[in-house]
Amino acid sequence: MTNTLPSLAVTGSTGFVGGAVAAQLATAGVPLRLLVRDLGRAPKLAGAVAVESAYSDRDAAATALEGVETLLMISASENERRRDEHFAFVDSAKRAGVAHIVYTSFVGASPDSTFTLGRDHWATEQRIREAGLAFTFLRDNFYADFMPMMMGEDGVIRGPAADGRAALVTRADVARVASTVLRDPAAHRNVTYNLTGPEALSMAEVAAILGGSFHNETLDEAYESRKKWGAPGWQNDAWVSTYTAIAVGDMAAVSSDVKRVTGTPAQSLHEHLAETKS
Repeated sequence: MTNTLPSLAVTGSTGFVGGAVAAQLATAGVPLRLLVRDLGRAPKLAGAVAVESAYSDRDAAATALEGVETLLMISASENERRRDEHFAFVDSAKRAGVAHIVYTSFVGASPDSTFTLGRDHWATEQRIREAGLAFTFLRDNFYADFMPMMMGEDGVIRGPAADGRAALVTRADVARVASTVLRDPAAHRNVTYNLTGPEALSMAEVAAILGGSFHNETLDEAYESRKKWGAPGWQNDAWVSTYTAIAVGDMAAVSSDVKRVTGTPAQSLHEHLAETKS
């Protein structure tokens, strides 16, 4: 791999957030290196060069990252080995000489996060710190975009969220923050941002906005109602803890970091739905 390739690398460009970031940077005339698992799926963007790489392939990732100064690391798809994949990729970045990682993490990430997947995000943040790399952590709340998918065919959202609240953020706002940070990473060095929407909503309010209703399940009901999908235990724990994290208040804090970074306020769920329909 030669150092004539762009020194800004973006992962996840075949997904929504990474793809939106890549498109915004390309439109702004920023040269990009797109790290993708399948070259055939890489977006065709002006000034962008696609390089094949996977988080878990340490050698290929280290080669793909040679000459990269700043890296956008979109968290991998949920799976049982995601923490290992993240660790391998961070290690490859250090080996390749990457100076700064911008990582999409999770609000309230900690070793004992109620939302079980938040623990993997915490571990990844620590791995980046321990590697001695500069960082910007984008700690996202739950995605507002995902709320319609939480509703059953009968128009009911079910889960043990009680009357807890979540400051839902849109993926578009996360992408806007990330692309802003990547245009001037030095201004955001070693900073953690909490990315939320402008208000904290209960699941009953979310359901009403979507035209449905909310049923507050018990823990036993929540696990029982999800058995029909035949998911592994770790996945069921993640699904159920999405709601319990809301119930205990972990997701309720509203941050102004989206506006602080981009200069534009975060979208509400109402605004997002209106924009989507239009």
